Amino acid sequence: MIEQPAETAIAPHTDGPEEAAREDSVRDAFTRLYADARAYAAAEAEKQKLRAGIVATGVRNAAILGVLAFILLFASIVALLVGLIHMLEPLIGPLGATLAVFGAGLVITIILALTAKGCITRMKKAIAP
Repeated sequence: MIEQPAETAIAPHTDGPEEAAREDSVRDAFTRLYADARAYAAAEAEKQKLRAGIVATGVRNAAILGVLAFILLFASIVALLVGLIHMLEPLIGPLGATLAVFGAGLVITIILALTAKGCITRMKKAIAP
């Protein structure tokens, strides 16, 4: 019935130029992928360095401002104590005013220290196993 032979399937040859071109294209793709990955990693590292620099600058500025605020607070407390001494001086004399302000400051300091100790003790009890 059919006088012409059927066409046979052509098996791909691994040694032909098509396979070499395919290997080159895969090799080129992996080379590009490697280069892109390195470029991405370098860009990401640069971004993280920039972020770290921004954070470090912010922390530094906050620390400077915090120290200045603490110094100003301390100076204000000293000014308040000196003012209290001058206010009490006519009533109980210079030495009495100084001792009264010193004693009151000492009592307040002891109360604050005991309160802090109580907070730490409660915290230790709360986290104890």
